[in-house]
Amino acid sequence: MAMNNIPSVDLSDFLSDDPKRKQQFVEKIGKAYEEIGFVSLKNHFLSDNLVEELYKEVKAFFDLPVEVKKKYVREVLGGQSGYMSFGKEHAKGKKEGDLKEFWHFGQEPSEDAALSEEYPQNIQVEELKDFNHTGMEAYRMLEKTGIYVLRALALYIGLDEFYFDKWASNGNSILRPIHYPPIKEEPKGAERAGAHGDINLITLLMGASTGGLQVLRKDGQWIDAIPQQDELVINVGDMLERLTNNKLRSTIHKVINPPREQWDKPRYSIPFFMHPRSEMPLNCLEECIDENHPKQYEDITAGDFLHQRLVEIGLIKK
Repeated sequence: MAMNNIPSVDLSDFLSDDPKRKQQFVEKIGKAYEEIGFVSLKNHFLSDNLVEELYKEVKAFFDLPVEVKKKYVREVLGGQSGYMSFGKEHAKGKKEGDLKEFWHFGQEPSEDAALSEEYPQNIQVEELKDFNHTGMEAYRMLEKTGIYVLRALALYIGLDEFYFDKWASNGNSILRPIHYPPIKEEPKGAERAGAHGDINLITLLMGASTGGLQVLRKDGQWIDAIPQQDELVINVGDMLERLTNNKLRSTIHKVINPPREQWDKPRYSIPFFMHPRSEMPLNCLEECIDENHPKQYEDITAGDFLHQRLVEIGLIKK
């Protein structure tokens, strides 16, 4: 039977004291990521209250006048922090800019992080006193959720459960609130987000329940990703696909434009792009290489791979 929606998993199974429930979660999420690369996840660490507060702050920011928002553009950071204006980013291989504007919250590492690189400081929005605090609170809860998902995947692959912890904790992750404004004229080939794969290890997405997200099935059919209201959509990124020698799939996905009668409605979504520390090797894991699955990729670090991809999507110059 063809899959017409992405599988749903419950994080409370993995967190339970019952080894059987925990193993069932590991198997279910691992198989979903081999098959379609996407799941929806319930019982994550984001409270309803925090989600509500974050959306309130995000909508208030995007409602600010354009000249105010443009104060927060930092071209020199390659979009790692601050505001990116409408149409600036495009999908790899496309020249049309996506129909969106967005903000980036970056990592605020712990004092004992012992990082080999310095992350850009988060830009403070003067006009909204709770914007930065609320954004970083959500960042932490999404990071915590992502760490547990990666622990399940480590077990599925045959690694130590905590293999990813040292790389993903204090990693170069980005929380990106996105505003897709109402569409005022025929888009001429542009979509709200063109078909693409994500760069990072995994992406945790808030706001997919408003519709528009589509995932490319193995047979070439696009299907709608429709989670429940309280679920996060979590997908594999290119870094994890590369690390697992294509065992786990980074699936192409897009955000389609709504039907013409809904062009007057804005859309908001908030993805958390979980990146490791830049020095993490993305060399194909031995556990994922055998005579039927020879090594597919050259060795590279996460930092070098990220730089390559940011050039390709137009966020930084070569």
